[in-house]
Amino acid sequence: MMSLYALALASALQHADTANGGPASTSEVDAIHCRLDVPGYTQFAMAIDSEEKLAQTRRWKRIASRNAFMNEYELPQAITVAGAYSTRRIAFTANAILAILDLPDPATVARAEQVENAMSSDPMIAALVDTGTMTDAQAKAAVPFRKFMGERILKDVTEPAAEGQSYGSHLVVARTISNATTHPGKTLYGCSYRFEMLDKDGAPL
Repeated sequence: MMSLYALALASALQHADTANGGPASTSEVDAIHCRLDVPGYTQFAMAIDSEEKLAQTRRWKRIASRNAFMNEYELPQAITVAGAYSTRRIAFTANAILAILDLPDPATVARAEQVENAMSSDPMIAALVDTGTMTDAQAKAAVPFRKFMGERILKDVTEPAAEGQSYGSHLVVARTISNATTHPGKTLYGCSYRFEMLDKDGAPL
């Protein structure tokens, strides 16, 4: 028997916009640029290594990743994202697609995307300096990896449970920019597509 979550997701997928021809015609660049809805993206992501073998059809090469939460691929041809950044490396996480950019400082692209860093190291550095035991330069040297993780929500749609139904849904599409210790010197630029079930009263399940 399917779980309630699986049933809700299946229902959402039935309402996916198939005007573009479905997963086979979906562009990874459109997905990265947050141009899809959540059901449409979910169909696309599920087709990558399922029976549809979308990755194989597109000649994507699976790459061993140092990050257990990412499935990485090398594309046969470079794509351009965020206006001017070219890459042949993309990755999928549980709910996002990311372009892996040769960009050491994520803030460079984040400023243009109006994405704030939710995990800035600046407060920690300031606290170290305030102890009086370190100069600003020493404090910055003591925190060699500057974590960046931020997002800007582009779509936020709540669909309450319809009359006679036991659940609704909350769908979020967000621009995401981050970095990771597993990918030094890289910026992870992409889009997350999140699906959350709601009970009949609108509370998350």
